[in-house]
Amino acid sequence: MSEEKVDISKALRAAITTGKVEFGVDQTEKAIKAGKAQMIILARNCPSETLKDKVGVKVHVYDGNNMELGAICGKPFSVSALAVIDKGTSNILTL
Repeated sequence: MSEEKVDISKALRAAITTGKVEFGVDQTEKAIKAGKAQMIILARNCPSETLKDKVGVKVHVYDGNNMELGAICGKPFSVSALAVIDKGTSNILTL
């Protein structure tokens, strides 16, 4: 069992409600280019190869698909990628 037992769904919900999170591949790429992204989270089936190779930004690949990632974010749509701009009160950056 891995040591990273941060509950990703709780951490994500906390970051979304108390911090700032950008959703979608395009928004995530813009946040990285602007130097705003502290961390990015990608669904296992994220179609963007460029996001997977980002240097200087912490990348976490979520172990579910884009529909599951959208669901844990509380969104009524699929989410392939998201950028954490401000973690708020969450512990998401420890993933």
